[in-house]
Amino acid sequence: MTDRPTVLITGASKGIGAATALAFAKSGYDVCVNYQTDAVGAADTVARCEEMGARAFSVAANVADRASVVEMFDICDRTLGSLSCLVNNAGIIGGSATVTEVSEEALSTTFATNLFGTVYCLQEAARRMRTDWGGAGGAIVNMSSIAATLGSPGEYVHYAASKGAVETLTIGAGKELGPLGIRVCAIRVGTTNTELHLREGNPDRPALVAATTPLGRIAEPADIAEAAVWLASRKAVFVSGTVLTVAGGLVP
Repeated sequence: MTDRPTVLITGASKGIGAATALAFAKSGYDVCVNYQTDAVGAADTVARCEEMGARAFSVAANVADRASVVEMFDICDRTLGSLSCLVNNAGIIGGSATVTEVSEEALSTTFATNLFGTVYCLQEAARRMRTDWGGAGGAIVNMSSIAATLGSPGEYVHYAASKGAVETLTIGAGKELGPLGIRVCAIRVGTTNTELHLREGNPDRPALVAATTPLGRIAEPADIAEAAVWLASRKAVFVSGTVLTVAGGLVP
């Protein structure tokens, strides 16, 4: 083991998760890279973290499956040691649909990943970090979305609702876990330049959002990653139970 702190990042094989892994590696962390199906992308993230001097490895786990989450954290314990930070990044949109047409399956899978998965990972991290159980404290960063405040009418109301729940979870967990040495924050992510919208069948959305954003563009994954590193750092030591909007000035 080393003196470097350890971070576990869910959904880190591509996009925001991969950028966040690299940003933490650059900042002196060892990195556990979670993925569900993209083993090749996860391996690339690991290799790039190692190039920055980090110890890194990947572990496959579906965050919506509690048993899989427990196993992932146990593997991280054995491989990298005590956890210092968790970034709950894994998430899905669940397809585009109006609120009256969204399917039961889309609701179930979206909430299972975005909310239940966030809760499962937060629970496992907190059990390891809480000072009253022998932990050293730590930081948890949950990824929310500007959709939580805008509502995404006609597109992703179900997704927006799941992220609204993540923000409420962040506020409550921040109050509950703060006295136990754990800071809990969230990033309200603006539309970001990843393949997500293409995969979800709405490839034109980033350009449309960029046209309405005060800073004139959508986010790059690194913009979100740097915010996560800051929230986990000593520079944010008095920040908890807080949702930080990183959306280029776009507000409700």
